[in-house]
Amino acid sequence: MIAGVIRWSARNLLLIVIAAAAVAAGGLFTVGRLSLDAIPDLSDTQVIVYTEMAGQAPQVIEDQVTYPLTTALLAVPRSRAVRGFSFFGVSFVYVIFEDGTDIYWARSRVLEYLNSGAAKLPDGIKPALGPDATGVGWVYQYAVVGANRSLAELRSLQDWYIRFGLAKAQGVAEVASVGGFVRQYNVVVDPAKLRSYGVPLSRVIEAIRASNRETGGRVVEMAEAEFMVRGRGYILKPGA
Repeated sequence: MIAGVIRWSARNLLLIVIAAAAVAAGGLFTVGRLSLDAIPDLSDTQVIVYTEMAGQAPQVIEDQVTYPLTTALLAVPRSRAVRGFSFFGVSFVYVIFEDGTDIYWARSRVLEYLNSGAAKLPDGIKPALGPDATGVGWVYQYAVVGANRSLAELRSLQDWYIRFGLAKAQGVAEVASVGGFVRQYNVVVDPAKLRSYGVPLSRVIEAIRASNRETGGRVVEMAEAEFMVRGRGYILKPGA
């Protein structure tokens, strides 16, 4: 069989050359339009559930957060494994699905079962899904710099302008901010004066929380015009 193919090829060199040229041309045409990844994504389809419980030890988080979520997510359809990890202050639950499972279908199924699992958690603890990215996704880092601008101003530009624009770019799953100073307002309390006036710290916290909010009112009609009454209570920085 092989000898016959060799004899036929030797007698038809022109056809062999034309066929080889056609195959080479087809290969070059295909390579120019083939979608290739510099780092092929061979990771499993997985969904990460992140839960924060500040100030608690890993054993407490394991008993009150990780275990209830893990048991609730065991019944997720097409899931292959459910792994829970407890650290100081945080809990991670990885739901790994079968090969070929669509990532968005998997996230929607996890979200459905997460609603029932979240009811077993302590008050104020809310689990959240991680970004729809894999462990081998590209990571692009950039720095925001500006002359005569402080680190707080640069962080504000990143959080309120740059980050939103980048989040709409194709292929971007999450934009995380690192560094700089997040703008905040601090209240320095004198414990000695509080004790002398008999005011507990909880009352100061509640007063600040109650004052820093807007309050809606009713509509007042005057001279055939309606005036909306509202109370402005947001805390502003000095000079604003």
